[in-house]
Order: sequence, then C-alpha cells, then structure tokens
Amino acid sequence: MANAPASAVWTRTSQVLKHELGEATFGSWLGQASLREMGDEVCLVAATGVARDWIRRYAWRRIGELWTQHDPMGRRLDLKSRLEVDSVGAFSAAMPPAAANALAVAPTIFEVEAEVAPVAARQGRLLGLQERFTFDTFVAGPANEFAYSVAQRVASWADGYFNPVLFHGPYGFGKTHLLNALAWAAIRQEPSRRVVYLTAERFTSTFVKALQDRQTAAFKDELRNADLLLIDDVHFVAGKPTTQEELFHTLIALVEDGRRVVMTADRSPTEISEMEPRLRSHLQAGLVCGIEPADRNLRLGILQRKLATLAGQGGFRAEARPEVLQFLADRFTDSVRELEGALNTLVARVGSQLAALTLDDAQSILRPHLSCNERRVTVDMIQKLVAEHYSLKQADLISERRARAVARPRQVAMWIAKQVTTRSLPDIGRRFGGRDHTTVLHAVRRIESLKSEDAGIARDLDVLLRKLRG
Repeated sequence: MANAPASAVWTRTSQVLKHELGEATFGSWLGQASLREMGDEVCLVAATGVARDWIRRYAWRRIGELWTQHDPMGRRLDLKSRLEVDSVGAFSAAMPPAAANALAVAPTIFEVEAEVAPVAARQGRLLGLQERFTFDTFVAGPANEFAYSVAQRVASWADGYFNPVLFHGPYGFGKTHLLNALAWAAIRQEPSRRVVYLTAERFTSTFVKALQDRQTAAFKDELRNADLLLIDDVHFVAGKPTTQEELFHTLIALVEDGRRVVMTADRSPTEISEMEPRLRSHLQAGLVCGIEPADRNLRLGILQRKLATLAGQGGFRAEARPEVLQFLADRFTDSVRELEGALNTLVARVGSQLAALTLDDAQSILRPHLSCNERRVTVDMIQKLVAEHYSLKQADLISERRARAVARPRQVAMWIAKQVTTRSLPDIGRRFGGRDHTTVLHAVRRIESLKSEDAGIARDLDVLLRKLRG
C-alpha cells in the first residue's frame, strides 16, 4: 500500500465519485479523463477544456479529499485538459528540471502521440465520431448530392448559409454518415473552433441527469459555447416537453449568436406530430434538406466503395462479378446499411475468393439471412404487380402474345421472379405459360443488359421492387 501506483489511487477515487455523482454525470465529465505521471507529478487529464472547468468547479475539492485519503505517498494531483497536456510546453512547465531537459534531447510519448494522432483526430475521437464516416467515404449521387453539398459548405465555415440545417430521411439513408463527415471536416478546417456532436438520446439523458443533480448551468454552458452543434436523430425528443423546451432555447441562443446548428431526423419537421410547435417552426426556418432513397447507380457506387475498403482491410483484390453486385444493388433498395451488410456477409463467408463467387452462390449465402426479414413474395404477386404497373392484364403475361408492349413487361416479371423468389428457372418458366427455362434465362439476361442502358427500365425495376417489399 505504501507504494500504491497513482492509477490504483485514481481507481479507488473514481469508484467513490461514481457512486456520489451518479453513473451519467461521472461518465459525461470524468469518464474520459485519464491519469499521467511525470516523476513526482501526477496530472488528471480532462477530455476537453470544458470538462476541465466543470471538474474544477463542481468536483475538484472532493477529488482532492479522496485523493489525499487514498494516496499514502502524499503526491500532489494537478488538473489539465488534454490539449494542455499534449502541448509539450504546457506540461514541461510542471515537470522536474531533469524531465524537462530529457524532453529537449529525445522524442517523448507526447510528441509521438502528437505526430500519430493530430489535434483534429483526437478531438473527433473525443466527440465519439466514427472514423470511417468522412466525406471521402461518402458516395454522392442524385438522391443525396444536394445534402452533400450543403454539408460541405457548413463544414467549410463559409458565410451565407442557412441556419439551422436539418437533414431528414428514413433509417439507413446516410444521415449519420453525413453528420459525422461534416464534423470531421469542420474540425480539420478550424481546429480552434468548438464542435459538439451528440445524439438526441444523449442530449436527453444528460439534460435529465443535470436537472436531477441541479447542474443545468454547466449543461447549458457546455452546449451554448459551441461554435457548431450537431445533433443526430432529433425526432427522439418528440413527446418530451421538458427536453424540447431546453433544445428550443439552446437552438435560439446559438442561432442568435451566429453559431451553427445542424440536425438530422427520420422525417421532416412537419411530419413529427409530437414536436413542440415553436421548435418545429424554428427548424423549418432554416434549411430542411431531404435525402432520397439511393438510385441503382448510387447503390452500385456504394458497393464498389465498400468493396474497396473491405479489400484494403483484408488484403485481397477489390473485385466481384458484375452480376453479383447488380443483384445486391437490386435486392437491397431501402437501406444503405442493409446493402453494405449484405456485402459484409459475402466477404465474411468467402473472403479473398469473392471475385470467383457466382450469382447463385451469392443468393444461396444471403437467402437464410433475408428470409426472416422479408414477406413471402410469390410469382403470382409479381405478375399481378407488373401487369398493373404496365396497364396490362395478368393473363397477358402468361399468354403467347409477343408484341413488345407485352413481351418486355413479361421479361421484367421473369427477371424480378429470379431476383426475389427461390424458384428455379424451369419453375419460373412453367408459371409463365409453360415456357422453357432458356426463355427465362434469355429474359433475365436481357433485363440485366437493359437496366444499365435504359433509365426507364431501371426506374421501373426500382419502383416494382419497392412495392413488392412493402
């Protein structure tokens, strides 16, 4: 006990603090703090300057009491922010002369950290940003290019932009990716400016805890001193009057002070029925930017980018058969996450052999993972839907008529049947008036060719597949 390491003393101190402050408050302000030792000096390193100030104001006296109680060696505990510590000059001022001289002679751990993890990267990790979600990994297309350009403009700190900005779209459309990318770019562009990123759920839980602990002033200071506030999934606050009230006043304070606010939601403010009217009105007063479902070309682009990433991580060639990628792009039309998840599944199963994977093999691998999430689609359902879409009768699709107005929809129906059912080619043929499996194969290949050449066919397929999957 006489030689208890500082880390052990801090562990015992933390256990008491966590009990006294509560899990949420401790996690918000002290959970990411760390301990650094240099000779006889011990420094508690807060994650940010704001966290350091909160600790000094609300917890430092108690920390000192507990530290003294648990440290038989009587070491003095200092408090600094991480940026202060990572600045060599700031820490060397607190070092013994011998340690300071050693810094001048050879690289130290702090200099290595500064080289490997620059300030922007450290700030991003402290915010909880996902490193893979950047503008470089965001695939832009007609469905999201306006939102993409708006996000880039905000991230550049350019003047003359709308405030606040709200990106909205259903689950899996890339909103969180875009918000993370915006945050990373903003930090790298202006490392000295303060960016705050959190989910609406985190906003709510932290605010409720602050109310319980009578620490709302610190909570407000943390957010209203931000140069850029980013809140993901703001629809989460709907139906929570007290939280909405606080968010409303935070929004007003930031906008009136010229600070920037960007949020995401799963739908536009007008569709969030339980949102307080004043908050809804102020969200609509800025720029409400919808993100549409990715079209086929964009889905293919996303797959190619994801494949390149996986190949780089796994050390294999970023190649796959075109028909496999086309199958994924046509099968997973509703969510980018599900689209990427399907590719992850294939790579996990076959790894470096992905380039040799056939369409039948890919369908076989993915079928067990999909069947529980999809309603059962039959050939009969497909025929009825396609006939309705092209203003035909279902009987036309199984008839002997060869006019193009009937033959092309018939081929479309056969192609869809091959994509979304487990029926074999001969079985599909029998359900289309007893046709041979070679006829079905020809239809599948013809539509595969046309959908990359004919925008009308591609749109028809998108619409039909979405309707089939509800």
